Amino acid sequence: MATEHSRREAWLMAARPHTLPAAAAPVIVGVGLAVHEGLFAPLPALAAFVGAALIQIGTNFANDYYDAVKGVDTDDREGFTRVTQSGLIPPNEVKRAMYATFGLAILVGAYLVAVGGLPILVVGLASVVSGIAYAGGPYPLGSHGLGDLFVFVFFGVVAVMGTFYVQAASVVSGTFPTGIPAGTVTFGAFLASLPVAAISTNILVVNNVRDLETDREAGKRTLAVLLGYRASRAEFVGLLALSYAIPVWFWLARGHSLEVLLPLATLPYAASVARTVLTDSSGEALNPALERTGKLLAGHSVLFALGLIA
Repeated sequence: MATEHSRREAWLMAARPHTLPAAAAPVIVGVGLAVHEGLFAPLPALAAFVGAALIQIGTNFANDYYDAVKGVDTDDREGFTRVTQSGLIPPNEVKRAMYATFGLAILVGAYLVAVGGLPILVVGLASVVSGIAYAGGPYPLGSHGLGDLFVFVFFGVVAVMGTFYVQAASVVSGTFPTGIPAGTVTFGAFLASLPVAAISTNILVVNNVRDLETDREAGKRTLAVLLGYRASRAEFVGLLALSYAIPVWFWLARGHSLEVLLPLATLPYAASVARTVLTDSSGEALNPALERTGKLLAGHSVLFALGLIA
């Protein structure tokens, strides 16, 4: 039986704190854009981060639990240890933790609904349902080639635009707006969300390229399994290109100052990660590349937010 200390470590492994940049990055960019627009609101921004982090952790628990009970995770996979499949934590405990975490996210979301009204209620519930449906339910998104789209939409576009929206709504409309207040859903917010969406999706691309063979054997049809190595690597490079094109667009087309190009300082780091992804498929190489892609997301997002503020 695992000691208390090892159980604490096991729960940390299940929560996967190394994935939290994917929760923080959209909030950072959403705050940067709100400051630029004169719509920064600290409490809604903090609640957006807490809610996003809880949804991220809940999704991690769901992925760990459902992939184990459905036989997708096996001893042959090369990724980080899954606590359910490895027997470190009983499946029913992981499942309860998943529901408890999503329940906390809904509680935090209640405040955001009070600020943002019906749109946030719809987006919040859709995010929770999708977090469970990523690996669970009768049609798991991640096992039918839809995981990349899920991450791009919910951990990128929706997360950034939602963070901007709740701040803007709290400033311009007060409590529980009945519609969508003017100036809270903008084309600029959508464009600002794309680098976060792209690099967040690339975290999943690296994960799925690493697991391509074992996922195929387990019958898990990720997009990488459907596309193969070459097209998955092309997807990685294309998403990287998008993440660096958007700051240039803000500079050229929207009249932002030169500081909005700060994310380009991470290009050498991104190129180093890309070289690994393009030339290797082993867990020994791609596990560090996975972590480095998360760091790239954090660095790019912080610099982009600073550039937007400047």
